[in-house]
Amino acid sequence: MKVFKFGGASVKDASGVKNLVRVLNSVGYKDTLVVVSAMGKTTNALEKVIEAYFENKPRLIHELLALKEFHLKIVEDLFEEQAAKIAEEVHAYFEDLQAFLKSNKAPNYSFVYDQVVSYGELLSTTIIHRYFEFQGWKSFWLDARDCIKTDDYYRAANLNWEETQALINSKANGHQLIIAQGFIGSNSNNFTTTLGREGSDYSAAIFAYALNAESVTIWKDVPGVLNADPRVFNNTKLLHQISYREAIELAFYGASVIHPKTLQPLQRKEIPLYVKSFENPEEIGTAVSKGKTLDPLIPCYIVKKDQVLIRLSSIDFSFIVEENISYIFGLLHEYQMPVEMIQNSAISFSVCVNNKYKRLEELVLVLRSRFNVEVKEQVDLFTVRHFNDEALKSIRNNGKQILLEQRTEETAQFVLS
Repeated sequence: MKVFKFGGASVKDASGVKNLVRVLNSVGYKDTLVVVSAMGKTTNALEKVIEAYFENKPRLIHELLALKEFHLKIVEDLFEEQAAKIAEEVHAYFEDLQAFLKSNKAPNYSFVYDQVVSYGELLSTTIIHRYFEFQGWKSFWLDARDCIKTDDYYRAANLNWEETQALINSKANGHQLIIAQGFIGSNSNNFTTTLGREGSDYSAAIFAYALNAESVTIWKDVPGVLNADPRVFNNTKLLHQISYREAIELAFYGASVIHPKTLQPLQRKEIPLYVKSFENPEEIGTAVSKGKTLDPLIPCYIVKKDQVLIRLSSIDFSFIVEENISYIFGLLHEYQMPVEMIQNSAISFSVCVNNKYKRLEELVLVLRSRFNVEVKEQVDLFTVRHFNDEALKSIRNNGKQILLEQRTEETAQFVLS
């Protein structure tokens, strides 16, 4: 079986859904599992719903209505005179979502987040599944929550591999074309969990691993894996082939084309990954597989914006040694602060973190009891793999202040303000 993953940009409107069908017609869809993200910017819109739910209840109905109309317009454009029946399913999802928001008593933001944002994938896959049927295709709609089983770590859940693998094989057996949601799963109590932003790539890898798939293809709005994000950097170049190891390094540092967790299960079973353009499916794209050298061997640029730089120093000028470092990392874990870069000296410790869970104030309050603390928010973390003098010069001369710099043999990192 082949696994295809289509992101939100590929199905942002009716034309995108029709193009998805054209891609499948072009490359074949027999023995294929299609993983789909939420349509367009739906996840961002659902985050606004959550924000309104917690902070501005009068905005809630407006946000929900706008999102419902967005999906109904896609349904109308796809199905025309047969749209009414599919629209009923869309209405039912929104009624279900509103019922949850009305009845929920849990104050846990991350729990609510996962229950709400999952509707984006449920809506997109239901609409596309019905469009497959509209085309005369025999398609099986698989609820990923029935087979992607995780723990209770909402917004970044950890997989139960053994249970997940057994359930996927059970649910997928006997179907030649399957459509499933990316990004979502469920815990032992069947509450919805999510795998982290951009987790649909990871979902595709999970399905591929469980099914011993022949390959995974991620269909993007770029020609493949580029050496930099074209929205941030000029003159980007296509990487024709990459090894699993190099791709994992790029993903770890934040390359946006491939999710950090995606490559690990594929590497374990040596399942090749292809990144190709849904606009030009006949083009070769990028191949990620075992033992492939980076081609071409050029600097790769990665930027993570809106990070936080925390500088700690000992109050009594004592050394920051193992005990202190262990304590600091324990707090970073407790307050859910993903660490992007660290640097320490005898009496100081600097760490660049992502405040994605909005717990910075809590963390800093605790740190101040033992350290002098300086906090710099809204900094950018630049990483350059396979740097050369020209690459380093371009970072240093971009007009921003360098707050922190670190280099290894192959990688240079800069925190800029």
